[in-house]
Amino acid sequence: MLRIVEPEWLDDLPVTDPRAVHSRHDLRRLNAVMGNARFISSALSKANFHVWGRCILDLGGGDGRFLLRVARKLRASNIDAFVVDRLNILDKETAREFESICWRTKTIIGGVFEVLEQMATQPGTAVISNLFLHHLADDPLRRLLALIVARADLVVACEPRRAQLPMLASRLIGLIGCNDVTRHDAVVSVRAGFRNADLTHLLPATAGWTIEESSVGLFSHGFVCRRNAK
Repeated sequence: MLRIVEPEWLDDLPVTDPRAVHSRHDLRRLNAVMGNARFISSALSKANFHVWGRCILDLGGGDGRFLLRVARKLRASNIDAFVVDRLNILDKETAREFESICWRTKTIIGGVFEVLEQMATQPGTAVISNLFLHHLADDPLRRLLALIVARADLVVACEPRRAQLPMLASRLIGLIGCNDVTRHDAVVSVRAGFRNADLTHLLPATAGWTIEESSVGLFSHGFVCRRNAK
């Protein structure tokens, strides 16, 4: 199955559009079914982020609810967490919930390329991505990964898996009440997803890094890139 990147409807809808609101709710449910927060929190724990971590960036993190689920599963505290997104939809209640677990959270509004290019390297930084990298074609994705590994000690991504079973499932999500936006975008996401070592092949030279890339559960594709201790 060739990788095909196409526009997703949710990206072009106004934030307050009822169909967009419904679709974001759908995505929270689908994330729970796919177990993406569990995978990312497990990868962070395995890399001992709770010991050395100081900062975490969630690329395309939207309303911050996914990052909050990840944070609750970790033992880390006193973390500076940044939600990088084109929109500022992290509400006050979500920010308060982060504060309750000693995470300081801020939305950085802008494109991921501009944000990373302006970001100074900070030791103890992890970058996570949930259902975001697949929006990019190979060339911009190669550029983005180069920016990330130059600034982070750990990269963890959970993306759609490009395979027949996820494609079949994406065509059936209307059965659990997902709206037309989510139904369209789910199929598009699987077509743009990853398999085997797709992301590894797009990385720059990675001497000094440990890379793990494989399927996760029934529908997802996981990628972990960890800088080796000196």
